[in-house]
Amino acid sequence: MENLQGKTAFITGGASGIGLGIAKAFAKEGMNIVVADLRQNAVDEALPQIDAPKLGIKLDTSNRENYKKAADETEAKFGKIHVLVNNAGIACSAGPLWSVSGEDTDFALRVNIVGILNGIQEIVPRMLAHGEGGYVVSTASKAGLIPVPGCGLYNLTKQAVVGITETLASDLPEGYGAGVLCPGPFTTNLGRSDAEIDAELRGKAIPTFAPPPPPQDGDAPPPPPPPATDIDFSRIMRNPDEAGARVVRAVKRGDLYILTHAEFKPGFEQRAGAILRAFPADEPYDGFAKVFGILVNNPVFDKQTQVPAYYE
Repeated sequence: MENLQGKTAFITGGASGIGLGIAKAFAKEGMNIVVADLRQNAVDEALPQIDAPKLGIKLDTSNRENYKKAADETEAKFGKIHVLVNNAGIACSAGPLWSVSGEDTDFALRVNIVGILNGIQEIVPRMLAHGEGGYVVSTASKAGLIPVPGCGLYNLTKQAVVGITETLASDLPEGYGAGVLCPGPFTTNLGRSDAEIDAELRGKAIPTFAPPPPPQDGDAPPPPPPPATDIDFSRIMRNPDEAGARVVRAVKRGDLYILTHAEFKPGFEQRAGAILRAFPADEPYDGFAKVFGILVNNPVFDKQTQVPAYYE
């Protein structure tokens, strides 16, 4: 989708962090912006930051009926939806899979997987109906490509998002596409937004943190600042606006994978190498592909071209 001018982007979890960065980036392209987020206060704070025709909607992405109402409201205002960004998600309870509770498991699946499927099932048919092309971006994580030890629920939901996107891209017709965003570290308020989502959907109290006590006479002086280094921390913890710019570029290019940190490439090569080494050393039987060709090859992967550098 090279020309985004005048088209409409529907962005879940769009009121802060990476979602807001994506919303602002699409606004610069002349798109109509829909910020759909469970947190009404965050929606109200985000809308003034977006310089474009816009609409704010309070949305629980895991509620199918509410999703339908949100899509109807969007079409009533802007006519059509061309880009869906499934960005809403939570960090999930930490720990190995055998240690997390059933309640936390159900909640993680509800928000991080069902919410994305609801978006695809509700909005993609509307995109196909208008026939003007469309794109679906779903936010996973670096953990969707390289699992992080001790983060079982998060890993499995984000790897599911990668698989959902690959499948969607395989099934969409010409003129439509899908890409999965697998970000590394960005400066976001994920901890705060997670707490607010927990409060809204599960009735949990939002934790409060008392300020540190004032220093008393005789207290030790504060530690000195860390020594200066040659490390540019803005290249490690990136600004969400950069994520938005990368997503816009990916939509225009038709990328299947939207990756943010080249530093993770060796880790993925390590994973891919392990999978390749696990294939048996048998000589492949030519007849297999003749019978089950659909199982041994997927041309959607051949469409991904080399992404240029972002930093020069």
